[in-house]
Amino acid sequence: MAKSGILRRHHGAETLEEGSFLDLGAMGFDGEGSPLGSRGTVRMAEVLRYEDVATYAKLAYQGDIVVLDYTSIANDQIAMRRMSLDLKNVSKDIGGDVAGIAKNLICITPAGVRVDRQKLRPTL
Repeated sequence: MAKSGILRRHHGAETLEEGSFLDLGAMGFDGEGSPLGSRGTVRMAEVLRYEDVATYAKLAYQGDIVVLDYTSIANDQIAMRRMSLDLKNVSKDIGGDVAGIAKNLICITPAGVRVDRQKLRPTL
């Protein structure tokens, strides 16, 4: 089986054995890059107590998209109010966006990335 395109460029003329796997994460491709730059990472975090919010806010300041699971503090109204206020201030500081995306998930994004508030529905 002759290789074409990606496989030939990165692995020469050898062929892969049937049942073997190719690690696409280890490959680099021409023109690869993200519009967010090299730090455009989506981070998932769990907030166990209010004090954790400051740690995760630093990730947003670094340019990462941070998705916070705040299930542990969802019943504490004071902690929820403080967290939402802090995250709104962080998003204002960095020119980003903050939005609830599920029952106990909130997303904070860096400058230039917005969270669409409309849910996409499939067309039938």
